[in-house]
Order: sequence, then structure tokens, then C-alpha cells
Amino acid sequence: MKSAKDSQVHDIELLDLPRVNNPAGNITAINNEAEIPFATERVYYLYDIPSGESRGGHAHKELQQLIVAASGSFTVVLDDGVNKKSVTLNRPDKGLYLIPGIWRELVDFSSGAICLVLASMKYEAEDYIREYQEFTQFKSKR
Repeated sequence: MKSAKDSQVHDIELLDLPRVNNPAGNITAINNEAEIPFATERVYYLYDIPSGESRGGHAHKELQQLIVAASGSFTVVLDDGVNKKSVTLNRPDKGLYLIPGIWRELVDFSSGAICLVLASMKYEAEDYIREYQEFTQFKSKR
């Protein structure tokens, strides 16, 4: 994996997660370092997001994440300081693998959307870059 300062939006992957079909309902299981390339230290989910609101608006120095639309849909806008890319998530068997050093914003949440996030680290405020100008400075120090 590239360093956070060298990462680019082109390095971001949309992963196919295993899906077991069953007439009684489908299941997708995500195992550490099997379906995802890191061990999960934290799991959280976003829900009840009002229409027109956005989430995210930050980058991480070390944290890796897998973002899944557990229900509904939303768009993840990715930015490496030079290039931008948008990915719409709308299937619970697809996960967006985010590496460190990518600015992200989650927008366009559908009604009832649930955003599930698996993270490689517990919450550490020092790992966050919350100001875009600070992010571009961080990325320019390659």
C-alpha cells in the first residue's frame, strides 16, 4: 500500500463481498484479512441522515476503511488533492476500500440509507485531517 501522502483516488477499490443467496434472505460475511485487506478494530454505521446533508469531509493519515451501503444508497466523493472521483454505493455486497490519504465526503443519501463502516483502527483524533487546506498541505509534502 502506498503512503498516505502518495495515495491517489485511482488506488481506491470497489470490492465484491461474498453473498450467500437464500430464499429466506441473503447474507454477506466480512472476515478480517480475508474479504478485506486489514483487521477490523472498529465498526460503526451512519443512519437517519436528513435529506441534503453530507458526512465525512475529512481524510486519515493511517486508517483504512471499508464503506458499505447496508441499506439504500449514497455517493462517496473521493479527492487525492489533484484528482476527484465519485462512487455510488447501493448494494450491500459491494464495499469501497479506502486507503489513507484520501479526502472523502459522503453525499446524496437516499431515504433510509445505512452506511456501514469497518475501520482498521479505533477512533484517534490525531489520525484525522479535518481541514481541506491542511489536507492539501499534507499531500504536497511528498
